[in-house]
Amino acid sequence: MDIEKLKSFFTSAGVNLLMGIIILVVGLFVVHWLIKFLRKSKAFSKLDPSLQSFFLNAIKLVLIVVIVLSAANVIGIPLTSIITIFASAGVAISLGMQGALGNLVGGVTLLILKPIKAGEYVQIGQYSGMVKNIGAFYTEIKTRDNSLISIPNSSLTNTAIINYSREGISRVEVFFTASYQTDIETVRSVLLEMAKKGEKVLEDPAPWVLVNKCTENGIEYAVRAWGKAEDWTSVKFYLLEYGKKALDEAGISIPYQQMDVHIKQD
Repeated sequence: MDIEKLKSFFTSAGVNLLMGIIILVVGLFVVHWLIKFLRKSKAFSKLDPSLQSFFLNAIKLVLIVVIVLSAANVIGIPLTSIITIFASAGVAISLGMQGALGNLVGGVTLLILKPIKAGEYVQIGQYSGMVKNIGAFYTEIKTRDNSLISIPNSSLTNTAIINYSREGISRVEVFFTASYQTDIETVRSVLLEMAKKGEKVLEDPAPWVLVNKCTENGIEYAVRAWGKAEDWTSVKFYLLEYGKKALDEAGISIPYQQMDVHIKQD
C-alpha cells in the first residue's frame, strides 16, 4: 500500500470519526433540550408524576440509543453487529429479569389506568391501608398500625382492589343482638339515636337500623351509618362502643349464647 492510499484512508477515517463525534455531541444536546421541553409542557405536566418520570427516562433512553447507532454507522462500524449485540443482551437481560419486568409493566398499567392513587385508602388481598407511593416496581401501602407494606405491581394487576376513598364516603356496618322479649322499635330507636349523635357520622346519607336476622340467641340488628373515607375506623369504633353503652342505659341486655332445656315427666 503506497503513501497516497494511506493518507486517503486515514483522512477518510478521520473525517468519519469527526462526523460521528459531532452527531453524538449534537444529538445528546438535542435530547437534553427535548427532555427539558417535554418536562415543562402543559400536556405532559397533567400526567401522574411517577408516569412523567417513567416516560421521560424511556424517551431519553430510546433517543440516546438511536444517536449512538447513527454515530457508529457514520464512523463505519457495521450496524448489524451492534444490533445483534444489543438483541442478544436484551434477551439475556429479559430472561434474567422476568419478575422485575412484570412489575415494571404492572406499574405502568397502574399509572395509566389509575385504579388507585396516592393518599387513597384501599384493600388489596389481605392488606388494607393508605396508598403512600406507586413506584415503577412496587406500590407502598401504609397500614393503620403505621406499618409499611411493599406489594409487587405485577400482583396488583391480577388482584381485586377495593378502593374505599374513590367515592369520598364509605358505609360502616356493625351488629348488635337483643333478646326476643325486647320490642324491636325500642331497640331501633335507641341505636338510631346513638348513631345520629356521632360527631363523624354523616347526616346525609342518614344512618338507619334494621333487623338483620333472627338467631338462636336473639334478634340481630344492623346499624348502618356513613362517614368520610378517612373516618371509617373512627365511625366503626364509635358505633360499637356507644351502641353498647346506649343499650345498657336503656336496660336492653345483649343475650349470651344460651339453650332452653325442657324436662318432660311421665
